[in-house]
Amino acid sequence: AGAAWLGTATPQEALALRAAGDTGRLLCWLWTPGGPWREAIEAEIDVTASAGWALREIRAAARAAGRTARVQLKVDTGLGRNGCAPGDWPALVAAAREAEAEGSVRVTGLWSHFACADEPGHPSIAAQEAVFRDALATAARAGLDPEVRHLANSPATLTLPSSHYDLVRTGVAVYGLSPSPEVGLPGAFGLRPAMTLRASLASVKRVPGGHGVSYGHSYRTPGETTLALVPAGYADGVPRHASGSGPVLVAGKWRTVAGRVAMDQFVVDLGGDTAAEGDPVVLFGPGSDGEPTAEDWARAVGTIGYEIVTRIGARVPRVHLDRAAAVSPG
Repeated sequence: AGAAWLGTATPQEALALRAAGDTGRLLCWLWTPGGPWREAIEAEIDVTASAGWALREIRAAARAAGRTARVQLKVDTGLGRNGCAPGDWPALVAAAREAEAEGSVRVTGLWSHFACADEPGHPSIAAQEAVFRDALATAARAGLDPEVRHLANSPATLTLPSSHYDLVRTGVAVYGLSPSPEVGLPGAFGLRPAMTLRASLASVKRVPGGHGVSYGHSYRTPGETTLALVPAGYADGVPRHASGSGPVLVAGKWRTVAGRVAMDQFVVDLGGDTAAEGDPVVLFGPGSDGEPTAEDWARAVGTIGYEIVTRIGARVPRVHLDRAAAVSPG
């Protein structure tokens, strides 16, 4: 779709992309000691060093592979998560320049990550930009000349042009979701939710009033009604916290999960409406056809839309659609 790079959290994800035939630029950053450095170097994946131990392991793996490792250095500008502490940054960039001189490493990037870019105007944003500029200057004095510098996540991509540098790292925005209400609704940025979660009813049956539904009978039917079974549960990523609150579109109306979400299934009370096995259910989608959205699910369970879309498990089949091709004539 025009992206010049793909970023993954773990090396295993990046290696899976290579194994699947992706030959483009890949960056991964979440490493632990003893990780598959050599495999990543041989696959020409950009690896990240956020501390001296990581750079040492990269150099050793590069020597063993007889290759030059593509390395990006990450500085912690204030998120307090991964990244080299500013006080340790001069030593890390000096060691990286030394590794470049010996030929084991090529520093291809310098980067960091925002803590509060989803709150425009938060004082930490300007503070982190300043720390990042200082880190870039320190690296330049050490003799590093990276291909790319990058700082912006989705909210900064949408609202903070000064942070764009050479790359932006869109995460939640790739799903067509807004990072937060403070940033704005998806439509304000031309975003459209790209993911729809569908199912087909596995069972439909009439039951009497007072009938308990699912584990613990936290829901009992208020009268004679029709129960419909949706074959998806928390093993698929449907939050158990959505018990009694998760919205679904079935039989032409919004319904709410009746009773507890189980591992593989949940129940919807159709009241006086009818449905049949195999009828479609939409848990969430773009909302353009009246279905709930990921944000509706997030509000129902007290989380963020990003968690809703990323928690859908591997056993849920994926169908990828080219929307442009789907709407073209013929």
